[in-house]
Amino acid sequence: VQLQASGGGLVQAGGSLTLSCAASGRTFSSWNMGWFRQAPGKEREFVAGISRSGYRIVYADSVKGRFTISRDNAKNTVYLQMNSLKTEDTAVYYCAADRIGGYERAPDRGVDAYDYWGQGTLVTVSS
Repeated sequence: VQLQASGGGLVQAGGSLTLSCAASGRTFSSWNMGWFRQAPGKEREFVAGISRSGYRIVYADSVKGRFTISRDNAKNTVYLQMNSLKTEDTAVYYCAADRIGGYERAPDRGVDAYDYWGQGTLVTVSS
C-alpha cells in the first residue's frame, strides 16, 4: 500500500490550499483516513479524519470551521481543503490509513491507530 500526498506549497495567511492523497490498492474504501501534521520541533498531531463511507468526520479544534476533509472512493483519494490559513498551520502534512475491521466507525485521532502513512507534503503559511 502506498499513499502519495500532494498539493502543499507556500501561501499567504488567509489563503487556501487543497491537499490530495492518492492511495494504491483495492481496499481504500474499507479504510478510515486521516490527515496529520508536524511542525518543526513538535509532535505529529491529528488534523482531520473521515470514515470509510465518508459519513463520519472529525476535526481537531484548531482547524474546525476552516478545514474540510473529503474522500472519493472511486478515485482512491482523500482531500483536505484548507481555508483561512494561519501561520501556525505551517507544517508537513501527512495522510494516513487505518485498516479498520468490522463495522463502520468514526475515525481515530491517535497516531498509533493508523497503519499506513504517506510521505508528507509541506505547507508554509507566510504572514
